[in-house]
Amino acid sequence: MQFTVSQETIVRPLQLVCSIVERRATLPILSTILLRAHGNQLTMTSTDMELEMIATLPVAVEQEGKTTVSARKFLDICRALPNNATISFKAQDNKAIVRAGKSRFSLSTLPSEDFPDSEGANYIDEITLPQSALKSLLDETSFAMASQDVRYYLNGLLLEREENTLRAVATDGHRLALGSLTTATPVAEKSSIIVPRKAILELGRLLNDSDDNVTVAFSAQQIKVELPDLHFTSKLIDGQFPNYDRVIPLGGDKEVIADRGQLQQALSRAAILSSDKHRSVRINLEPGLFKATVINQEQESAEEEISVEYQGPSLEIAFNNAYLLDLLNAMPEDKVKLTFSDDNSSVLITPVNEKSERQYVVMPMRL
Repeated sequence: MQFTVSQETIVRPLQLVCSIVERRATLPILSTILLRAHGNQLTMTSTDMELEMIATLPVAVEQEGKTTVSARKFLDICRALPNNATISFKAQDNKAIVRAGKSRFSLSTLPSEDFPDSEGANYIDEITLPQSALKSLLDETSFAMASQDVRYYLNGLLLEREENTLRAVATDGHRLALGSLTTATPVAEKSSIIVPRKAILELGRLLNDSDDNVTVAFSAQQIKVELPDLHFTSKLIDGQFPNYDRVIPLGGDKEVIADRGQLQQALSRAAILSSDKHRSVRINLEPGLFKATVINQEQESAEEEISVEYQGPSLEIAFNNAYLLDLLNAMPEDKVKLTFSDDNSSVLITPVNEKSERQYVVMPMRL
């Protein structure tokens, strides 16, 4: 096979495709990418046996064919070449020759037949929506996913389809984030899947804030995401996600309206004196006042007060400060509502904006 392409054209899609390649792959073929030149296009495929990414780009094909090359080495070569360079790629006899100007690289290849085939999935549901909407939904919920939890079904994000709603839920057992958006395509039957953490983080990098469409398709075993010139699939987590409805506290009678930026800054300053082990912050509520106190193991203390809209009784309660900051960082709204029941119950945090369909729950810590 043989093709030529400009450095500017190939680097960005090559970076995306190489992002899922494991640095220490169990099989040598998994550290490569599959290159296939056909017509006037080049398709580049990578996989780690759980995720697969395929990028398509225009190239001048002199000879059709396919081969595999080391993902990292090929990316490093293309990145190191000048922006205006024209890259010539030729593969034959278990070698690939990459030329650009006076630069020449010889890379070893592996048989393309050994590259894992993606399994064909029977997709039963498909929706199309703006990239910005899906990116916001993932960004504002995925931070609450567990990482390497023995309850493997928490190491991912629940995506649920019901009528014309797409819902995303993440929890690590200490906090929960729930978001939803309205889709143009309704679904006849309620369904849900759990997408692995790695796939969600990768999607967060692939999506942008544009109104360009993205198509998402679901099957019993896989999720497929199609962007312009990029095709992404991931296997799903086979497990039973917890009933999140039971976690969301209802009937809280103490409502606090606060400026999100002020609250975030106050908790960030208080966190300076938090010890890594116990990241607790003590919250004291008084009419019109929100007070945050941190005392570390050296008996040093930080105290922050902000004015809030609150007319209820006094309340003292403690939380993991990092959990509060994570959700405040994820929320784009200016005003937030914190709903408390008592000093032993979880807090429900929502945007004041009625149109925003986001709910966050954080469990308290013992004082």
